[in-house]
Amino acid sequence: MESKILLALKDYLVQLGVSVSYVDILIAGITFVAIMLTAWLADMITKKTLLSIISKIAAKSKTIWDDILVEKKFFHRLAHFIPILVVYHMSGEALKGLETVRHIVQTATLAYAVFMGMRVFDAFMSSAQEIYNTLPNARNRSIKGYVQVAKIIVYFIGSIAILAIILNKSMVGFFTGLGAMAAVLTLVFKDAILGFVGGVQLTANDIVRIGDWIEMPSRNIDGTVTDISLTTVKVQNADMTITNIPTYSLVTDSFYNWRGVDDSGGRRIKRSIFIDMKSVKFVEPGQLDKFRQVELLDKFITRKMEEAKENPLGNARGMTNIGLFRKYMEAYLQSHPLIRQDMTLVVRQLQPSENGLPIEIYVFTKETKMKAYEEIQSEIFDHILAILPEFGLRVFQNPTGEDFHKLSS
Repeated sequence: MESKILLALKDYLVQLGVSVSYVDILIAGITFVAIMLTAWLADMITKKTLLSIISKIAAKSKTIWDDILVEKKFFHRLAHFIPILVVYHMSGEALKGLETVRHIVQTATLAYAVFMGMRVFDAFMSSAQEIYNTLPNARNRSIKGYVQVAKIIVYFIGSIAILAIILNKSMVGFFTGLGAMAAVLTLVFKDAILGFVGGVQLTANDIVRIGDWIEMPSRNIDGTVTDISLTTVKVQNADMTITNIPTYSLVTDSFYNWRGVDDSGGRRIKRSIFIDMKSVKFVEPGQLDKFRQVELLDKFITRKMEEAKENPLGNARGMTNIGLFRKYMEAYLQSHPLIRQDMTLVVRQLQPSENGLPIEIYVFTKETKMKAYEEIQSEIFDHILAILPEFGLRVFQNPTGEDFHKLSS
């Protein structure tokens, strides 16, 4: 049944002399334009009034979530449903009798409604992620991968729904047919599937977080994690270059995570200096008075001398310059204000080699940041190099051309 308005319009056009064969086409065009104009007006009114009011309320409120929803255009996309409803309902009434046109318009409107539904969901999930990132726990557990998976699922189902609407088929039939394409879909979405599984493992086991400093020699990575997504992890290296690696590679490949350094509040120094073994010797009794003037060694030498008196087998010649040096360095590090005294502090000898006798410093600094840590480490070894001659010790190094020149001359 045609509506009274369409019948009246058809009679009017016939009276004007329009051919009957063109009347239906002309009416369809006029009606379609009228519907589109009405939808446009509804869209303009919505944007000028409703969206304007929402934006002002969000700007004045103290909460941040409404500002994020506005910024991500959640309300802007949601407002598209008003003209969609206008077009759908008007076409149902105004295009009675023009079934082909009405079917095309309503089918296109429903497909567009599903598309906008996906866009609204996209904006909502992006807003939810942004709101979550403002929480204190967001640094430890990122939800970006889960958000991306949810978006993919919704876009996938939405695309199937749009095809079903356009082709006038049941979605159940589409999904049944997709079962045969499972292998193909697995190949197409391989990275997404592996990324999702890897992201779940990273989050569940707290393997890596945004802000962690990681080192992965196999991929030449040494920097800070800046982003964790469904398929990639973004790392900013120390030289400021950006490297993107697959998310699942952090599960399958080995890497170093330096987060424990920050969590513990101490960063390890484990470095050796090689002593020329020819310079190692007993300390002469007359030299002990000189070393006793060093506050860091006075107590140690006094105790050793008392032990020598009590033990007939012991004597002052039992002390060596390398032994005094080790005790001096222990005392020096124990009095250093930037060395953790509650963590391991050892000055030890390692296995001698053709390069000399290694004396290793094994301590933890209070500073964990690279610049401060390197300054403390450099200061300690500057002091070692400067103080070694006072103990009659020499640093071992391979001879250079200048050394051979001196020998020849």
